[in-house]
Amino acid sequence: MQPTDIHLHKRTAILELKFPDGGIYTLPAEFLRVYSPSAEVRGHGQGQEVLQTGKLNVKINRIEAIGNYAVRLHFDDDHNTGIYTWDYLRELSLTQETLWEQYLHRLQSAGERREPKQSGVQIVNIMALKPH
Repeated sequence: MQPTDIHLHKRTAILELKFPDGGIYTLPAEFLRVYSPSAEVRGHGQGQEVLQTGKLNVKINRIEAIGNYAVRLHFDDDHNTGIYTWDYLRELSLTQETLWEQYLHRLQSAGERREPKQSGVQIVNIMALKPH
């Protein structure tokens, strides 16, 4: 089922979808990123999925139409290889709560977090480096 309207709320990082049956769904960018249909995320077969971590603050920069059947989402972490078909977006919309709980459980089991890891760069007080 093709959405009748797709709206990206950039400030809140929410993709809003409206369907012909009256269904209106809001999908956060983080959710869409961790459930990207790309091989980078899904792998090339059952059991090859790659757990996505540190995507809490990811945003969608733009949406690209792919024919009449899908969109490509361009995320600000440079991920843009997933083709989100209308059927897949509908599936994500209808199963969002269950999928999100599964994702959080997998993160916890792996000892990982939604928050990005610290870069390891230490910020030094420049005044402290000044010769006396």
